[in-house]
Amino acid sequence: MKKRFLSAAVLSVTTALSTAAYADYSLTILHTNDFHSRIEPINKYDSTCGEEDNAEGKCFGGTARLDTIIKDRRAASNNTILVDGGDQFQGTLFYTYYKGKAAAEFMNKLGYDGMTVGNHEFDDGPEVLRGFMDAVEFPVLMSNADVSKEPQLADVLKPSIVIERGGEKIGLIGLTPEDTDELASPGANISFTDPVAAVTREAEKLAAEGVNKIIVLSHSGYNVDKEVAAKAPGIDVIVGGHSNTYLSNTSDDAEGPYPTMIDGPDGTPTAVVQAYAYGKFLGELNVTFDDNGVITEAAGEPIIIDNTIVENPELVSRIKELAEPLDEIRKEVVAQADAPIGADREVCRAQACEMGILVADAMLDRVKGQGVQIAIQNGGGLRASIDAGEITKGEVLTVLPFQNTLSTFELKGSDVIAALENGVSQVEEGAGRFPQVAGLKYSFDKTKPAGERISDVMVMEGDSYVPLDPEKVYGVVSNNYMRGGGDGYKIFATNGMNAYDFGPDLADVVSDYLAGKNGYSAYTDDRITVK
Repeated sequence: MKKRFLSAAVLSVTTALSTAAYADYSLTILHTNDFHSRIEPINKYDSTCGEEDNAEGKCFGGTARLDTIIKDRRAASNNTILVDGGDQFQGTLFYTYYKGKAAAEFMNKLGYDGMTVGNHEFDDGPEVLRGFMDAVEFPVLMSNADVSKEPQLADVLKPSIVIERGGEKIGLIGLTPEDTDELASPGANISFTDPVAAVTREAEKLAAEGVNKIIVLSHSGYNVDKEVAAKAPGIDVIVGGHSNTYLSNTSDDAEGPYPTMIDGPDGTPTAVVQAYAYGKFLGELNVTFDDNGVITEAAGEPIIIDNTIVENPELVSRIKELAEPLDEIRKEVVAQADAPIGADREVCRAQACEMGILVADAMLDRVKGQGVQIAIQNGGGLRASIDAGEITKGEVLTVLPFQNTLSTFELKGSDVIAALENGVSQVEEGAGRFPQVAGLKYSFDKTKPAGERISDVMVMEGDSYVPLDPEKVYGVVSNNYMRGGGDGYKIFATNGMNAYDFGPDLADVVSDYLAGKNGYSAYTDDRITVK
């Protein structure tokens, strides 16, 4: 139990006035989150950046630059740790081809001290996660799940751990989304639980072991992290992920200050941080603790990983070596784009977006000859934009990296409406379940309660839209992840009829659709109306 504490309000004043004598231990926390296999540099659209653009200084991130800045920041501090907020998996061909092996190799090289399990670490089931855990030289943690019935993870995946730095014990607790069973493929043997209760339990256990500096590695999103900070006693820092949140004290684009200070239930302050995604930033939080393990100072700012940071040539060489088997696949030009095709996360999870329209149109076009009328694609499945000019297969695979297959089934009109209600039920949170559609129009009012938001649903019949009939059965196309109940679309799994989940890879469907165009022009229309 921490006896001495400062409120977040008082902390904001004492931060500027504190002296080294006021506390006895300082720690620099370097952190990443939602890296999503961006081992190579990325462009402004968060997709793989070409060598020419990289040479011209137009690129960001990449493991070779990250290595340089991590070494630099370690040299500037007496005590440092490097941690990750989850979702190293999925996002580029490096994951598609190597699964977790490339991520493990480079995280070991960078010297991570710990990470939490993100939902995408379960995309290929517990087996791939276990292989990754066996390969890394640091702990992988998850507290809010029961893995005792999963043989791959039981007695291996720990909820928390204690590390030492500068003679002090530091407790690390892992946290993952409570709805991971809907977001990924963890299997039937794992059950996920409330984050606040899990963190409280582990913090009490660590405190009983004499640990008074506790850091939560959380892949739960900024809003959940703030809730955990306010309700779970005894924690000092939350290093977040999942919501791809940019926090800053200098940018107007930030969603909040870095760090965001929250008073805990015991009155002690907790510093909440996150560093956007894709390796574009390295978070750096400098924290000072008093003798009781209470934060007296917390300051920092994400560091942008741009062309001013020199790439480690040894890692550049190794990355090129690993990329050789991927080049033939990703360099194939499939089409031309007349203008950029946007897949901004905030747009595609809240309204019709250019990439959502492209993908939904492509899905429906592929199966319209089978009597399918409606396409529904989750906005969270769109992982990158595409810039103007040549569109390569690699770019399409970066947009759609999950190896999902096309799924067709039949669904009553009333169930289509229920599916749309699910899709817009968490729009305030930027949830990935938001429905991008084709062959369908709908309106939604986010001021209404979830489950009562959808209206004016129209379906294309012939050359015009007509009101959807709740009693009529419609042909629907989606992806196999959603058809299996992913992203909350359980009604697809329970009420879908005559389902076929083994169509072509969605990335191939979109590539073929683009190839059939004489130059693709991105567009938006009135298929989704936000009231």
